[in-house]
Amino acid sequence: MSERLRSRDRAFLRAEEPTAPRHNATVEIFDVGDSGFDYDRLVELISDRISFVPRYRQRVVTVPGGLASPVWTDDQAFDLAYHVRRSALPRPGSDEQLFELVARIVSRPLDRSRPLWEVYFVEGLSDNRVAILSKSHQALVDGVHTVDLGQLLLDVSPQAKDLEPDDWSPRSTPSIPSLLSDAAKDTVRSPTTVIDTVGVAATNVLQRADETRRRARRVTRALSGRPERRTAVFGPLSQQRRVITLTTELADYRTVRQTHGGTINDVILATVTGGLRTWLMTRAESLGGIREIRAVVPVSVIDEELEATSLGSQIAAHFVTLPVGEPSAVVRLHQVSYSFQAHKDTGRSVAANRLAGIAGFAPTTFHAIGSRVAAEELRRGYQLSVTNVPGPQAPLYAAGARMVATYPVPPLLPGHPLTIGVTSYDGKVFYGINADRDLLPDVDVFATCLAESLDELITISTSKRAPRGRSRASARTTSRKGGGE
Repeated sequence: MSERLRSRDRAFLRAEEPTAPRHNATVEIFDVGDSGFDYDRLVELISDRISFVPRYRQRVVTVPGGLASPVWTDDQAFDLAYHVRRSALPRPGSDEQLFELVARIVSRPLDRSRPLWEVYFVEGLSDNRVAILSKSHQALVDGVHTVDLGQLLLDVSPQAKDLEPDDWSPRSTPSIPSLLSDAAKDTVRSPTTVIDTVGVAATNVLQRADETRRRARRVTRALSGRPERRTAVFGPLSQQRRVITLTTELADYRTVRQTHGGTINDVILATVTGGLRTWLMTRAESLGGIREIRAVVPVSVIDEELEATSLGSQIAAHFVTLPVGEPSAVVRLHQVSYSFQAHKDTGRSVAANRLAGIAGFAPTTFHAIGSRVAAEELRRGYQLSVTNVPGPQAPLYAAGARMVATYPVPPLLPGHPLTIGVTSYDGKVFYGINADRDLLPDVDVFATCLAESLDELITISTSKRAPRGRSRASARTTSRKGGGE
């Protein structure tokens, strides 16, 4: 019998809108070197390892009449070449051109009639580099039954692991009578099936009611001549995206941490806070009206009441107030640190070095789970989602090609035109910023403001007047927007 979608996964599918597709994306850039890494090698690599994630060869089939949750069934016409696609930039392609292409691709929803993922092999980047863009639906990657495919494609050495040949053949797709019969049997065996189905239906009704109320408010404002106020963190989404990136040095965050205490995560969020503050000021936003921004930051915890993941811990939402109205960079840092200190004092937190040290860990799965957590907490009224994942600090490889950069691209949720993903890897910290193209046409300025915010923290931390008498650190490698060169 086919496996039925859990209510949580079904909710992600039902909540998807044309202006808010629910897929996570990651852009990884590789230095080809003399590895010979090309499209054919990528197809071969995925073909060798896809057996470890059976869900990636399954599609969603609905039960007639909605009598039970849909089921995962093997795709009878599974075509790896359809899912692994080839693209190219005009040589020598720039990072700006790459992320324009990425923005167009992540704007498009996935095909519901096929397994819910796509991978693009992008050739033509300058300096003998290639990029891999992966998209996986939120319903697909839960970190429990299924990890992100990207986690399986990377090796710790240029020599790829030898795996057993895959002899997969699809099971037959259940017929309509079979789907109805299985639904009836599940209802008898497990009353929770009915509860889950009713619960999801009720959630959908509430979502439709919320949307109806939102539309009514917009009409009322329009008729009264009071247009709906749009800000950098709130507004109706279009179907188009912009993806902006920033590459910084991990050593810089360590310098700030050594001077002021706290964690690398605290410094990253303080950097985000300072970047938001400066950006809002460039947009002529009134900081008198936006003194704080409430952000959700998924964190790794130890909590037996939550669902365990294959990462060795659970993922929970932590809410933090980003003090964008505070002019002092040091005070902003301490305020963010204080919020997370309360979380650490609970004894539930998992240290970043422990998470990054998990065998086979890759940040893509954590980002996928983090985006699910953020989506589930949408009703709690936050304005911004920031997923920060500590990745391995040693290089990773795909078919012998070294990965030199990895940028998360979290999905936008309804009414939230900006989201930020952060990954630390191999001595660098990579920011992936996903924004609504129409609502935030100046989001590239935000990336510049992030870099300036980090510079401000470093300057304060290395000044002779800095606390603890720290001397100026050695020259810093300039952060650059775009690829991780």
